[in-house]
Amino acid sequence: METVAEQFNARINAHDLTGLGRLMSDDHRFVDTGGNVVAGKRACLAAWSEFFVAFPEYRNVVDSVTTEGSRISITGHSICPGHPALEGPARWTAVISADELVAEWHVQQG
Repeated sequence: METVAEQFNARINAHDLTGLGRLMSDDHRFVDTGGNVVAGKRACLAAWSEFFVAFPEYRNVVDSVTTEGSRISITGHSICPGHPALEGPARWTAVISADELVAEWHVQQG
């Protein structure tokens, strides 16, 4: 069975803002590789919208998934032709809320 984090990643790969919004908690936080934080569902959806326009070929490829309590870690790599800074090994950590929504999506370089 696919975890909510894997579903969230699939919505990123599909550039599906509606699907992402359904999986985000209202107090959702996005943390990038530099430690920068975008807080709140609306702000995160706006940031994803801009990202999808700027990088229409961006995709995450999953190699493995591990679950530890409310944290789900995904390891793999990103693909973004023409943008080498966005490509390469990565780890994504999702913190899942009690109501099975993604409360935080944290991107780390692999």
